[in-house]
Amino acid sequence: MKAIIIEEYGDASVLKEADVDVPKIKADQVLLEVYATSVNPIDWKIREGYLKDGISLDFPIILGWDAAGIVKEVGNKVTSVKPGDRIFTRPATTSQGTYAEYVPVDESRLAKLPDSISFTEAAAVPLAGLTAWQCLFDFGKLQKDQKVLIHAGSGGVGSFTIQFAKHAGAYVATTASEKNKALVHDLGADQFINYNEEDFEKVLSNYDLVVDTLGGDILDKSMNVLRSGGKLVSVSGQPDQEKAKQKDIEADFLWLRENGKQLAEIASLMESGKVKSVIGSYYPLTAEGLKEAHQLSETGHSKGKIVIEVKK
Repeated sequence: MKAIIIEEYGDASVLKEADVDVPKIKADQVLLEVYATSVNPIDWKIREGYLKDGISLDFPIILGWDAAGIVKEVGNKVTSVKPGDRIFTRPATTSQGTYAEYVPVDESRLAKLPDSISFTEAAAVPLAGLTAWQCLFDFGKLQKDQKVLIHAGSGGVGSFTIQFAKHAGAYVATTASEKNKALVHDLGADQFINYNEEDFEKVLSNYDLVVDTLGGDILDKSMNVLRSGGKLVSVSGQPDQEKAKQKDIEADFLWLRENGKQLAEIASLMESGKVKSVIGSYYPLTAEGLKEAHQLSETGHSKGKIVIEVKK
């Protein structure tokens, strides 16, 4: 099968096309024929070698950990899906990623895909959607009428976080650039903060929850907008626990957990029209396509998700 692989750590130039064996599946897995995947920051961070101490993978590595497509084969312990079913997934982080025509997927990490949702729409969801869901509900325990600040609301994680928070009945403020003001309002944001012109910590206060996707100074300053007893969750860095204690807030770093049941809940919201994927760019499954997609993701300024079309 065709796959885009890396055989060493490095910049985007290490991505190359290869013909590799179709993976074998275990009893509790399915073989997914991939129709679309997407690019996430974890992809190029692994490619660069930034995460090699925490995520140990053997070369050659097929990157990519979002996928939507059709079940080709099922293991003898799989009961929830059958060959021919449409599914989407955030598979386990292994060397057999989704920049390929086929990928093995654990049954517990997949969800059925309603016919009304395209493969490209679905491929944009798993990693970003699950991250948003777990930040808001697993960690944040978000309740109706609470106030939440979402950084980078026009990005992959941010765009889903806004929609989920509004569906839960929260008041949502978000930071973004002026060019994305209309987008974040369309997603449901109540208050837009142009990060180039406004300092969010000077205009917001007494918030219940902050979802940080940027890290650095933004992460540190985010503590200042929370009420006593508020919560800060980051997907970009570990918050200062001493400062959090001084301010009487709960702060932590969240690492996504693959979860097919949560994906199914998100699919239901999408099917009912309450949530949508925001896709800013499409690229083909070629070495050049993935290089360009990675370079765009590395800028930190991609709009929504970057989707890779594997099959039309």
